[in-house]
Amino acid sequence: MKRLLPLFLAVILCFTFVGCSEANDQTPQAESPSETITQTESESSTASTEETTSPTEATTTAIPETTDQPSTSSTTPPAVAEQLPVDSSFSIHFIDVGQADAALVECDGHYMMIDGGNKADSSLIYSVLRNTGVTKLDIVVGTHAHEDHIGGLPGAFNYTTTDLTLCPTTNYDSDAFNDFKKYAEKNGGGITIPSAGDTYTLGSATIDILGVNDGSDTNNTSIVLKITYGSTAFLFTGDAEREVEQAILNRGADLSATVLKVGHHGSDTSTTYPFLREIMPEYAIISVGTGNSYGHPTDNNLSRLCDAEVTVYRTDLNGDIYVTSDGQSVSIFSDKTAAIDEIMTPGSSVTTSPPATQKPEPVQNDSPSEGTDYIVNTNTGKFHYPSCSSVKKMKESNKMFFTGTRDELISQGYNPCGNCHP
Repeated sequence: MKRLLPLFLAVILCFTFVGCSEANDQTPQAESPSETITQTESESSTASTEETTSPTEATTTAIPETTDQPSTSSTTPPAVAEQLPVDSSFSIHFIDVGQADAALVECDGHYMMIDGGNKADSSLIYSVLRNTGVTKLDIVVGTHAHEDHIGGLPGAFNYTTTDLTLCPTTNYDSDAFNDFKKYAEKNGGGITIPSAGDTYTLGSATIDILGVNDGSDTNNTSIVLKITYGSTAFLFTGDAEREVEQAILNRGADLSATVLKVGHHGSDTSTTYPFLREIMPEYAIISVGTGNSYGHPTDNNLSRLCDAEVTVYRTDLNGDIYVTSDGQSVSIFSDKTAAIDEIMTPGSSVTTSPPATQKPEPVQNDSPSEGTDYIVNTNTGKFHYPSCSSVKKMKESNKMFFTGTRDELISQGYNPCGNCHP
């Protein structure tokens, strides 16, 4: 027995050595970081499984609980607000030009004129631009060839120049259009006919042409455009009627807008229910003349706006209307106030008396030494040299003294005297 003990111990030591060698041979090689993370997560999951009833419960407990109050520091401002410059500005001045249309748009010091009223409004447009401090127009839009939209635009071209003049046609048989075309060629780069889908910029604002020449009738050639500034938008429809509205709907254009310039002065043939449902405006502006013979705005048009819960403004009751936007919301104020029941009363019921005839405001040159002196007969619409014999026969109440150029007077609707030929 004593002799077997050393042998027994040797066998035990031998088996111990072999076991250690096999253990060393099975030691895994160094794992990659991803494998290590996977293994750790697996082990952690296994441990969690052993301590909880299910893996789902373990995952849920690992997610931080949310609170009702958002963290101010982590709140991200709207993307729209970040896109607008800090000192950005946007406004629209809807000018009261009676039974006509005219609006001056400003964005970041850039200006666009959309329509300009009748020929008699030429001096008013001139004055608005001068009083606003406009030094240059980026874009002039004549939505269509009718005088009540392009007649006063020569006043804009007389005051300053523009880079781009948009209109659905380059030819139309009327004196008003011929004057507009002449001055557009002189100071507006000529007339450009846009196409639906064209896009322009005005400062931080984007202008999309949604429709043009969608019908053969002159009203239905109207340029329909949408101005987008931040998350606010403004839709101008000229005198477009049902035919145009349906064509734009068929193209699937994005019509959503905060403010709608109501088509065709509130005519029953415009602002149809399907069109209005796509726009869903908060505000509507109707450019319309007091006591107009068309009965604009019509009862049906106002009813549709009322059904859509739109706040309505009218130039015949509110005068000049001013809209501003900060890119998130709009503010509106006007020269005059009117009660809601007045606003929602059809045009033919507001007054039966014709609108008072207003004499055009004289356009006085800032430097009297520049230009030529003329005497304007506000009754006949003729202008004369001061030495003309016709001036002596003129009533003092009809005399208007003017210093400027001959073209300025013609653009305002006055005609040269046939005797002195100024």
